[in-house]
Amino acid sequence: MLTKRIIPCLDIKNGRTVKGINFMDLRDAGDPVALAKKYATIGADELVFLDISATREGRKTMQDLVLKVAEQVNIPFTVGGGISSVEDVDILLKNGADKISVNSSAVKRPELINELANRYGSQCVVVAIDAKKNNDEWIVYLAGGTIRTKLNLFDWAKEVEQLGAGEILFTSMNNDGTKKGFANGALAKLSTLVNIPIIASGGAGTVQHFTDVFRRGNADAALAASVFHFGEIDIIDLKQELKNKNIEVRL
Repeated sequence: MLTKRIIPCLDIKNGRTVKGINFMDLRDAGDPVALAKKYATIGADELVFLDISATREGRKTMQDLVLKVAEQVNIPFTVGGGISSVEDVDILLKNGADKISVNSSAVKRPELINELANRYGSQCVVVAIDAKKNNDEWIVYLAGGTIRTKLNLFDWAKEVEQLGAGEILFTSMNNDGTKKGFANGALAKLSTLVNIPIIASGGAGTVQHFTDVFRRGNADAALAASVFHFGEIDIIDLKQELKNKNIEVRL
């Protein structure tokens, strides 16, 4: 059995880690370099760094900040935000990223996924999908949740797998920041439709929520932000509790 992964997420805006609710009302959560260094030493399995305003502001991910974070961590490090070309990925990988995450650019030009997978291998390519449930249908949104598309979450997930994505990072906009649990129904459905790992994002509030996302949502990894940033859940304690419940994690 593959071990389940616990992944802190650093949402970056103006060089600082931020966190909001339902993608709005952002508040400061600290220095991303210091947070990354802390997480690498206390048992996080991976880190995700998302420059959340890069696409809206029409700029590239801050490569200097990526380099500073990479110098402090010895665990896999995924970077996303403003990535739209092979050249963008070249720069980020040279600055220390292990994997990259594409979202809006992949929807606008799906062949980008195939280009990146062919060049770097599928294991390097994470496709992030932000979706909101509207009238019982999960709809994909772009640009930090500000632009609604006509894409259905499940159809898009199957397409990105076929195009060569190595993982899917699914964020439920309905659950994001609410601390009421992950979107386990949608996650469980995703797990039956695709054969690549699914990272669950949006809704972590308690240790039980992590248990549920692995057991009911069948997620391969659980990503969270504020509960880790503000010390509400300790990663070491969380992993021990999961282990006690016979959920395989790396201690």
